[in-house]
Amino acid sequence: MHEEFTHAQVRTAVPGPRSAAALESQRRRESAAVSYPKRLPLAVRRASGSYIEDLDGNVFLDFLTGAGSLPLGHGHPKVVRAAQLQIEQFCHGLDFPSEPKARFTDSLLAALPPSMADEYRLHFCAPTGADAIEAALKLCKLHTGGDEILSFQGGYHGCTNGAASVTGLRTVKARVGGRMPGVHFFPYSHCHACPLGLDRASCSTNCIGLLERALDDPNSGLGKPAAVLLELVQGEGGVVPADRDFVRRLRALSAQHGIPLVVDEIQTGWGRTGKWFAFEHYGIEPDVFTASKGLSGLGLPVAVMFFRKSMNAWPSGAHIGTFRGNQVAFAAGVAAAEVMREERVLDNVVARGAELFEGLAQLAHDVPWMRNVRGLGLMLGFDVIDPRTGRPAAPIASQVQKLALRHGLMLELGGRDDTVVRLLPALNITPRIVTEALCLLAQACADVTRRLASDDVAALDYSI
Repeated sequence: MHEEFTHAQVRTAVPGPRSAAALESQRRRESAAVSYPKRLPLAVRRASGSYIEDLDGNVFLDFLTGAGSLPLGHGHPKVVRAAQLQIEQFCHGLDFPSEPKARFTDSLLAALPPSMADEYRLHFCAPTGADAIEAALKLCKLHTGGDEILSFQGGYHGCTNGAASVTGLRTVKARVGGRMPGVHFFPYSHCHACPLGLDRASCSTNCIGLLERALDDPNSGLGKPAAVLLELVQGEGGVVPADRDFVRRLRALSAQHGIPLVVDEIQTGWGRTGKWFAFEHYGIEPDVFTASKGLSGLGLPVAVMFFRKSMNAWPSGAHIGTFRGNQVAFAAGVAAAEVMREERVLDNVVARGAELFEGLAQLAHDVPWMRNVRGLGLMLGFDVIDPRTGRPAAPIASQVQKLALRHGLMLELGGRDDTVVRLLPALNITPRIVTEALCLLAQACADVTRRLASDDVAALDYSI
């Protein structure tokens, strides 16, 4: 089934009648917190490779891939077979040692740079990446005796209480009292839209200078930091790769002050950027880093925290979870890693990422509301602006997503006010799929541009 679909094909309105009925049933029976179907209104029948088929027989090219949790697309046969065999043998193992877990551990540690492979331990967390963030914050507090966390504006780390507390996005914690205290937010190197309002040509990474001065200032209001936490490519924050000088100075600063550096690799990790982990691009070694989304290769829940052996401050039972022993995810993850190595998927990420970036840049040259194509590997995005004012335009970005879906392409939004269009394809996509995606996106962009040129005020808020 993995190669069953060959191209996107939309035959009905979106949503079609069967999808519309399923969406209405979901609306009546599920929490209002449901999010993806509100922007991408379809109900899924099946999926294979880089394609999803809905209940109405429409086939979409999936450049969302389970929010980046399907590095090999839907249903890679070798990974599916590994999961099937494991289901027949042993599924749930708490934290008992097992052969699948040992092989998965070996696979994870083998992906580290040689200088790190023998210096780190793993902690298996409950199913989500947010729990790995919770584990990292707790471990750093135990290790340092500190009780404050330094985080960055624009960062996203999850929706649990602690993870939301260190997340910049206000909506995930709006009206929720009792958040984790002692969190301090500093500007991130969002250089194409400088948080300090500085001209990029004259900037000497002033945003990290603020943190440098704050840590040295006895009147800064900081207590004893337990950790400094960041994403090296902000995902939900709008596909913003960190400036190299910013990261290296941050690494030196945290080491100088004895503050563990925690890197959130939940979305960037396991090949998304063209290396196993994004920190490899920056030539640094974090003290702690977390990974989750892509680890099983199949979208099965698994999350881990890597930490320096010198930080092994856990007492028994300090951070546990019933579902941290997902043997099926472990077996699938081993098979996925084998596929990625055998098929040189990381090289493919670099090559296809460059092709996709170039295609987006060419498209942006001709589209007046596209700006700042950016990203790393196959984690790409661009800003959407109102061409009349030059300001970020959420209604236009929303219509790009909706019209792309009408043409057969599933995309994500992110950034401040959801004004960034994001692309998160499978890491093993082919040049043909890159070409197809760019063609579908170009068609959607042409539709949006025609609506804007109509001078109809309603063009910024129409429905498909």
